[in-house]
Order: sequence, then structure tokens, then C-alpha cells
Amino acid sequence: MSFRIAPAALPETSVKSTYDTTHADFGNHDALRYGTRSIKSEVLPGHPLEHRLNKWQETQWELKLNMARQAYGMHAPIKMMMETETVSKRHRLPVLPSSNLHLDILMGKDETIDFEDFLNDPAMSTDMLDVHAAMEHKLNLKV
Repeated sequence: MSFRIAPAALPETSVKSTYDTTHADFGNHDALRYGTRSIKSEVLPGHPLEHRLNKWQETQWELKLNMARQAYGMHAPIKMMMETETVSKRHRLPVLPSSNLHLDILMGKDETIDFEDFLNDPAMSTDMLDVHAAMEHKLNLKV
């Protein structure tokens, strides 16, 4: 249990490895799925600020859970995790706009203005989805 406000500057593990990007049938690097391969970016660690920015939300969430555990007991973080898990699931059709305000309130994002707040306008979207095709896809996933 840690009360870390900001993430660590460097990743915890310094193991240098490359992940497998080979195509199942052909055996060489699959550039269509994984893009052009850069061994340097896979082996060398990134900038410490990049690591901090990637882990910022996770660290803030762990701090919030640990403080709730200390103040209210073990049931508070469990309840918070169950609520976020329930609210994270999409309950509408894929083509209908959804703001997910409850998740923003639970995560503490209701008091901040991010780029998603003013650039995530569905009216400006270029994606035109067919409602019937989306429902068929959703039904095929359940079967």
C-alpha cells in the first residue's frame, strides 16, 4: 500500500525484451497489424516523463483507493471498484452517443476540462454507423 501522488520516474522493471510480432502463417514481422518495427523503441526505455504521463491516472486511482481504505475501511475501495466496473460497461447501442457522466464523477474527471470534453462532439464525427449492422454484430457476439 503506497500513498504515491505521482508515478515513479522510471518503470519498475528494467527487463529488456521485444514482444512477438510475427505473423502466424508467414513467420515474419506483421507490419499491417503492428506498424513498422523499431527495435530501438522496444529495447531502450522511453523518456521518464513519458512513463509518468502513461501511469498518471493509474497512480491517482490507487491513491484514491488507498486513502478510502484508510479512512473508511476495506469495503470502500471494493465498492468503488465494483461501481466503476459496472458503469464502465456500455449499456446503449454502439451508434447512440453516451456521455458516461457517472464514470466521470467516480474517477474525479467531472471537475476538469480535457480535450474529450470539447473535441468529442458526435455531430462532428465522420463515422456513419448503420444501426441494424451494429445490432447484428452485437447479437453475434452474444451467441
